[in-house]
Amino acid sequence: MANYLIDLLVFYIIIFFWGAAIEILSPGSLSEMDEVNPLLDRVVSILFYGIVMFGIETAFQGRTLGKLITGTKAIDRDGGTPSFKQLLIRNFTRAVPFNALSAFGSPCTPWHDTWSDTLVVDVKKLDLELRKDEFYDNLRDQNMNP
Repeated sequence: MANYLIDLLVFYIIIFFWGAAIEILSPGSLSEMDEVNPLLDRVVSILFYGIVMFGIETAFQGRTLGKLITGTKAIDRDGGTPSFKQLLIRNFTRAVPFNALSAFGSPCTPWHDTWSDTLVVDVKKLDLELRKDEFYDNLRDQNMNP
């Protein structure tokens, strides 16, 4: 939940500056869109959110500012970096109504993770788990080849 709130704040900051730039270049264009069709305004906002979050997670291999701050990361079900397709699905399924409500429960498995075959994990725990496997593999090799 903290990831989402931080990322939403970052998105609002980005959209504020984006909107200011559009209004400077074409005064009144955004306010006219909202007055003409508020549903279109909402759809454009949702799509823009998906594009922004997809771009950030793609650039930083499964991490956003919220994930960096909370020490988490999106990974695929095999523990690797999510593919381009997985990140695309993950970020655009956030537009599905009630997706946020799917995060409540135990275990927490929001639809955008379920449908994209991804997980959000604690980076430190993931690193310890990977190092533990390496440690035991090295130990096993040393015992087999004394």
